[in-house]
Parts: sequence; C-alpha cells; structure tokens
Amino acid sequence: MHSSVFISGLAFAAYFSWRLAVVAFPTLLLLIIPGLIYGKYLIFLSRKSTAEYAAANGVVAQALGSIKTVYSFTAERRIADGYSAILERTMRLGIRQGIAKGLAVGSMGLSFAIWAFIAWYGSRLVMYKGESGGRIYAAGISFILSGLSLGIALPDLKYFTEASVAAGRIFSRIDRVPEIDSEGTKGLVLDKIRGEIQFDRVSFTYPSRPDAAVLTDFNIRVDAGRTVALVGASGSGKSTAIALLQRFYDVTGGAVKVDGVDIRTQNLKWMRGQMGLVSQEHALFGTSIKENIMFGKLDASMNEVVAAATAANAHGFIRQLPEGYETKVGERGALLSADRVSLLVQTTSAVTIAMIMGLVVAWKLALVMIAVQPLTILCFYTRKVLLSTISTKFVKAQNQSTQIAVEAVYNHRIVTSFGSVGKVLELFDQAQEEPRREARKKSWMAGFGMGSAQCLTFMSWALDFWYGGTLVEKGEISAGAVFKTFFILVSTGKVIAEAGSMTSDLAKGSAAVASVFKILDRQSLIRNESDGTKLEKITGKIEMKRVDFAYPGRPEILVLNQFSLEVKPSTSIGLVGKSGCGKSTVIGLIQRFYDVEKGSVKVDGVDIRVLDIQWYRRHTALVSQEPVIYSGSIRDNIVFGKPDASENEVVEAARAANAHEFISSLKEGYETECGERGVQLSGGQKQRIAIARAIIRNPTILLLDEATSALDVQSEQVVQEALDRIMVGRTTIVVAHRLNTIKNLDSIAFVADGKVVERGTYAQLKNKKGAFFNLASLQN
Repeated sequence: MHSSVFISGLAFAAYFSWRLAVVAFPTLLLLIIPGLIYGKYLIFLSRKSTAEYAAANGVVAQALGSIKTVYSFTAERRIADGYSAILERTMRLGIRQGIAKGLAVGSMGLSFAIWAFIAWYGSRLVMYKGESGGRIYAAGISFILSGLSLGIALPDLKYFTEASVAAGRIFSRIDRVPEIDSEGTKGLVLDKIRGEIQFDRVSFTYPSRPDAAVLTDFNIRVDAGRTVALVGASGSGKSTAIALLQRFYDVTGGAVKVDGVDIRTQNLKWMRGQMGLVSQEHALFGTSIKENIMFGKLDASMNEVVAAATAANAHGFIRQLPEGYETKVGERGALLSADRVSLLVQTTSAVTIAMIMGLVVAWKLALVMIAVQPLTILCFYTRKVLLSTISTKFVKAQNQSTQIAVEAVYNHRIVTSFGSVGKVLELFDQAQEEPRREARKKSWMAGFGMGSAQCLTFMSWALDFWYGGTLVEKGEISAGAVFKTFFILVSTGKVIAEAGSMTSDLAKGSAAVASVFKILDRQSLIRNESDGTKLEKITGKIEMKRVDFAYPGRPEILVLNQFSLEVKPSTSIGLVGKSGCGKSTVIGLIQRFYDVEKGSVKVDGVDIRVLDIQWYRRHTALVSQEPVIYSGSIRDNIVFGKPDASENEVVEAARAANAHEFISSLKEGYETECGERGVQLSGGQKQRIAIARAIIRNPTILLLDEATSALDVQSEQVVQEALDRIMVGRTTIVVAHRLNTIKNLDSIAFVADGKVVERGTYAQLKNKKGAFFNLASLQN
C-alpha cells in the first residue's frame, strides 16, 4: 500500500509541476539512505540473534524434555543460569537493534526540512516561473504524501529482513538434496521379497567421526525366515548394522543385500515398507493410541490394530483406559519489545502536541479535523481486535503443528522407517486447516478496517480543504493558516498511521505476553523453594502408608490403591510386576515429582511434603530407564550430578559404572562431545554415563528404574557388580523387569493392582510359588 502511494504521489507531483518534482526528488535520498543502512545492519544483527535464540531453544528443549532428571539432580538453577546467559547476549543484540531503529525512525524528522524546502521553492516558481499556486500546492502535497509513505514503509524493512533470514534457513533445508532419498520413486521394486539378508565385507564409519571405524570387513548372512540375534559389547556396532540394513546410512565399503540385491539399487520407500522396526528408545506421537499403532501400516483396519495390540500384549491395558484406542498419549509419552513501547509513548505525545498547535493556529478548522480523528482511531482499534483474535488462533494452531513437527524430527528414524512422512504431513496440515479458514475470513475484515482508516484519513484532508476554503472566503482565517493547520494535522495522521501499522505487532505481542504471564503466574502444587524442614542427618528410612495416587491427566484411574511399603535404612528392595502396575510411580512419589492423594510418604519418619525439597533431593540419585544425556562433554554430563566434583571423583565414578574404559578409548576422552541427546554414543554407553552421574553424588537414597536395561550381558554383569558395591550403606529401591538383576537384594516386593501383594527375599518368593514364582517361570 505504502509503495503504491509513493509511486502515485511522485506521478501526480510531476503532473502538477514537473519542475518542483525534479528539484525535490533528490531530497528523497535523505529518507532512503538511513533506511537502507538500517536494513543491512539489521540483517547482520538478525542472523546473530537467530543463532543465539536457537542455542537458547536447545537448552530449553533439553531441560523440558528431561525435566524429571533436572529436578532429581537439583540442577534447575544451573539450567536457568545457562539459559539466562544466552538471553543476556540476545538482549544486547536487541539493544543494538533498538538503537539502529531509533536512528532510522529519527531520520524521518528530515521530512520537515523537505517540507520547508518545497514551500520555499514552490513560492519561487509562483513568483518567477508563472506557475499556478494551486498546482504548486497540489504538487507539493502529492510529493509530501509520497515521502511520508516511503518513510512509513522503510521501518518495515525489519520484518522483510527477519523473514529473509528465516526463509534462507528454511529454504536451505528444503532445497538440500539428501544423499539417500527416502521419498524418491527411483530404484528396483522386487516382485516378491523373501527376506534373505547379507552383509558382504561391510566397512562403515559415522560421518561425524570418520576416523573411528565401527564396522570393518563385517560379514553375516541371514537366510529367509530365520531369526538371528546380534550380541556384543556396547558400541560394538549392533545397532549400526540395523541402521545400515534400513539404509539410514550407506556403507563406506562392501554391500548390504536383500534377496541378493544391493539395497542401494532398490526403491528405498518400498524396501522400508517391507520392514518393521522396534528401537531401543520408543517413539510415541502426540495423537491417539490407534494412530500410533497405525504408523506401522497407514491403511490398517480396526481389526488389524486390535490384533497388533493383542500380539504386543497391549490390548488389555488399552481397553482399561476411558477412551480405549482413542486415548491421547500426550506430547512425547514472545514478547512486546522495549522499542515498541517507547514508540507508542512518542505516538501519544505527538498526537497531543499536534492537536494543541492546530487549535492555536485555526481553532475552528482544528476542531472539525479533531472530531474526525476518533473514527480513524476506531478503525485501527477494530483492526487490532480482529488481528488479536486471529493471532490467538494461530498460536493454538502453531502449538499443535509444532508439537507434530518436533516429534517427527525427534523420531525421524521411526518416521522414515515406516514410510510415514505423508502421514506426518497430513497431521501437520490438519492442525493448521481450521485456523487457516478462520484467518481468511477475519483477514478480509481486518483489511477492510485498515482500508477504512486510510480512507477516512484522506477524507479528513478533503474536509480540511473544503472547510478551510469556506473560512478563507468568509475572511475568518488566512490561506497561510489553512496551510499550517493542514500540515500539522497531516503529521497527526502520519502518527496515527504509524500506530495503526503496529496493531499486528501489538496483537502478537499481547498474545505472547498473555501466554508467558499465564505460566509465570501459575502456582505450582509442589513449590521448588528452600523453605521446608532440613533434617540434621538423613538415614534413608522410607515409609509409604496407605497411599492412593492417580496421575493428574487421568484422575479417574488409580495407579496406586492403599499402597504400603517400608524400607529400612541402608537396605535394598526390588519392585517387580507387570507393566503399568505402578513400580515407576513409586519412584516418582519418593522423589516428590507428584504428591499423594491419600496416605503419606515419609523419610526418617518425616512427611516429605514438609521437607526442603531441594535439600531432600540432594540426598537422592535417580537412574531412569531411558538415559538422559545432554549436549556437552562426557565430563559435563557426569558432573551434572555434582558440579564441584574433582577430576579424581569423575574418574572413580566412571570406573564404578564400567564407563572409564570406553571413555579412555575415545580420541578426546572425557572431553568428547556427546551431541544433542547423546547421539554420538550407543545406548549402553549413555546408560553407564547416567549411572556414573548418580554415583558421583554419593546419595543416601539410590533409585534405579531399569538402570541396566540398555546394557549388553557382559556390561550388565560388571555394572551390576558396581551397583551391588555402591548399594552398601545406602537405601536402594530398584525397579526391574529382569529378575536376575535383583537376586541379591535384601527383599523384593511384587506389585499388582496398585499394591504390594507379595514380599520377601528372592528365595522366599520362589518357594512361595505365587505371583512372583509365575513371573520368574515365564522369564526362565
């Protein structure tokens, strides 16, 4: 809009007085040059700011994705400090952006000098060149409107530059041609696949570590219909073989063949469609249980879904859920800137001053003009309200679609393995469709509001000329007074237009501020403050009495029902039972991630709800089923449990967790980067680092939730010996599915239907021939 006014204004100025237009045209450089400099500098700052925000988002994503680990190790303040340090850098960049914008906006004051020059030169043309005063006046007004429109448009370069920076990053990814195209149509499609697999002298190194060979001259043949297990030490290349078979990577030497045909010559999407993958780290998307199962086969019928769930021993617990297969599994199992506020203050003061000056020069004319201004303001306000509504809907849609996108990227191997790219895009599009429809409707209304405001502005100017001419004709004011009043109120219109152009930012900013303050004002049920009781000494006696508990997301389903358990100081107990019986819930309640609904959880006879929660958690350590590894070095991840640990403590903890040997074999040792979520490490290596992180805290209460589940047999045995040693003198609760890992514990509790149904030593429970005996028989 402003561009069209700029061009048409110049055209009309040339039409009415080409001399004035030619002489005045160079003065536009005074408006253009500051804007161009500002735009170029802003691109530089935007790129740096985007990189810093990406780093900050990485910290937040990791912290929120492993929030239980963060709280368990009382690392909230460290995470927050690291996040704040990054935001400090973005704030400094923001200040530089604000200064640059202030200089660019301030340079618009040159427009007043241009007006004065046009008035002076126009009078010369009337006196010496015989130009008509009316045509000079019209040419001057057209040129000034042209310059004003350019001035309003130039600050918007900020949004074009920010968009170009963002688009550049997006298009670089869209235009990237992958070496392995999982969606291409080229390649062989076999008439029939038998399933014969052959690794023929395969060599492979990961691209991020080209100097560390994972597979060397690897050979294996699996006949069709046969079952073969790959075993070996952690990091030996077992999972790598699976990744090569699914062609997530290409071999650096040799070949991987299916039915005698090199998989590099086969159509990748078709080939992956013939496979099914169950990975070490499960992947669930934020949709229903049914849709998660159907990721394996997009056109599956309901009978096939139920049959698959039954085969996976999942149908029973799914049927118990209130919405059954339609139950949502949940997500993965911002602000109004200071320069905008200051600009609004300037806007208010400018309008007030302009109105006062107008009243002084020609009060009758000014009153008529001022009376029209509320209509213009009303149009802009209506537009702001409409845009605010649209912005709220867009935020909701963006949250849903962002969740889908994040899950798809996080679990990209699962998505590509099942050929579900189309399904993910369909879910993404569905999340956007309804808000997009609403936005189209209200965008028309918002556009009408903007157009009406602009129309009223020009109509008010026409009214000024008409009424001013009438007053001049009656001799009440001079033509000069009309001229002055007009330009004063043109300034007012310009300021209102600038304020109106900010309504979209205000709408987005108000929505962002509301969402942030909603989180800040939320009162946590479990306050993470140091205002509770601190015991002089903690021995580690744990007592759970008649506990009832249901997760807030499903309050109607009791996970624990009259659950009672007592663990004496410095003793160990194992919790066993079927999946979903409440074993891991007990760990969560002991660490006070949740509060019980009925009953109590006590440590040394004191209800943990009255204890200083941070002090209490510093005496506990958790090793969870899924190891949480943060981006940073291996050493950083181990000292996450104790930031002031010495180098000797780090090494001893790693030795105890059977991690020192593999860490020392790495090129950079303890300074080796783990990568985001530990992508540079194998599952067993990640778990051993997590165990070392717990050991280094020297906790009174040790909580192990399937701590050895990711280890191979050899590593599990060594780590189990280490765990047996560090359990001495500590209260230890072990959640386990593998019963051989709890044979040496002081006692074992079998949990079923939310309560302890059997308790005793391993031998006692075996001899009792009850629920534990049946479970042990199944495993044997």
